Amino acid sequence: GRKAVNQNDLLAAFETVIAGSEKKGTVITEEEKRVIAFHEAGHATVSWILENASPLIKVTIIPRGKALGAAWYLPEERQITTREQMMDELAATLGGRVSEQLTFGEISTGALNDLERVTKQAYAMVAYYGMSENVGTLSFYDSTGQSDMAFTKPYSELTAQQIDAEVKQVIEKAYKMAEKVLREHADGLKELAELLLSREVVFTEDVERIFGRRKKDIERERREAEAKAKAEREEY
Repeated sequence: GRKAVNQNDLLAAFETVIAGSEKKGTVITEEEKRVIAFHEAGHATVSWILENASPLIKVTIIPRGKALGAAWYLPEERQITTREQMMDELAATLGGRVSEQLTFGEISTGALNDLERVTKQAYAMVAYYGMSENVGTLSFYDSTGQSDMAFTKPYSELTAQQIDAEVKQVIEKAYKMAEKVLREHADGLKELAELLLSREVVFTEDVERIFGRRKKDIERERREAEAKAKAEREEY
């Protein structure tokens, strides 16, 4: 056997800790496999196209732990997050559910974790971060440390109804954003899902080959080239 640990070993160990071990023996029908592939491809497509969402590193439809598919994304390092960035993240999280709806005309229980995350994020935007015009620049976040991101209710029933209505609107808007991306890139979505079905795993380079380079990466390289050129001019 080998005497040294390589990068693939470290990545495999990391994935096992984060997502659980692979369960290749799990019985999944071909129909379910297609749903999972299009679900994961939906996430990957929306996150690649929307500028502020986290780009894909790797996605697999091999069951891991309790999940029937798993994906790894590279979040941008930020200390603060804008409303626009949060909306892109919500849309990317909803990409799996939207992809199922557009592709098969029906939805499944596979989006449970996504919907939980989206709902909590949308409530945080409206009730904690003051990102809602209707509810206003208010925060009902409890910073006493007694409960992490838990609601305290120093507000009326009418405000509670406004928060609920506004959260629903935020999620509906994010859903439409994901739907627009997937309709406009329907061919790429299908190609990515079919690749997942045949290979069971895809990487960043596969997504880039299908959809092209991300605008953010092109823009960053442009700025770096300009800064380098400027620095060289100043030297002379």
